[in-house]
Amino acid sequence: MAELGEAVLSIRGLTKRFGALVVTNEVDLDVRHGELHALIGPNGAGKSTLIAQICGEILPNGGRIVFDGHDVTQLPAYRRARMGIGRSFQITQLCNDFTALENVLLSLEAVAGGSADIFRNPRRNLDHRERALAWLERVGLEALQGRLVSSLGHGQRRQLEIAVALARGPRLILLDEPMAGMGPEESAQLTALLLDLKKDYPILLIEHDMDAVFALADRISVLVYGRVIFTGSASEIRAHPEVKAAYLGEESVAEAR
Repeated sequence: MAELGEAVLSIRGLTKRFGALVVTNEVDLDVRHGELHALIGPNGAGKSTLIAQICGEILPNGGRIVFDGHDVTQLPAYRRARMGIGRSFQITQLCNDFTALENVLLSLEAVAGGSADIFRNPRRNLDHRERALAWLERVGLEALQGRLVSSLGHGQRRQLEIAVALARGPRLILLDEPMAGMGPEESAQLTALLLDLKKDYPILLIEHDMDAVFALADRISVLVYGRVIFTGSASEIRAHPEVKAAYLGEESVAEAR
């Protein structure tokens, strides 16, 4: 594993309760420059709730979230997005009645504080158009720039959602189960894209596709009942008895080797 840089995201003692239910239990987690950090765990472990707290959609009951050297624990989601926390969702958040190009243009306009009127003439702002095309090219969708989102395949929508996030200039990318619903070919394409992106962006990835996790992750944290039970490399995760018992299972580990 390559040597990692300083932490761009540092979480300490993060706790979230809904009544008597503790969904985030004293979580410590770092995402470092030069790293794709995967977060795995069974359904109901609290992974998406943790991501929502990092983004500011849910405020924790305790603990701290430090991003790029700034305590963002109580900041609203829009402030964190402006600081450079970019994310994708379990269910894609795209404008289905607009083209792939127009979706990326909208993202660029949001950063620039512009107007959605750009959709009436996407060529009006040539600089934004060139930048949008560059992001589409980065994710492999340049040839589909004029296609409506509603006509794109599931994997292509996932790629487009990443382009939309990249257009906002993130310093950290959070991906919530991007492989969900994909076939083997689509998963392989997205894995190749993320391998390329992690050279330039620190990434926190929630994913159930263990083939993708083991191929991509520099470090892996295992979340069970809201608590991180172990963080380590892929080989350490495979060998850890508590991880195998709680999540992977002997058969899954054998398949991943």
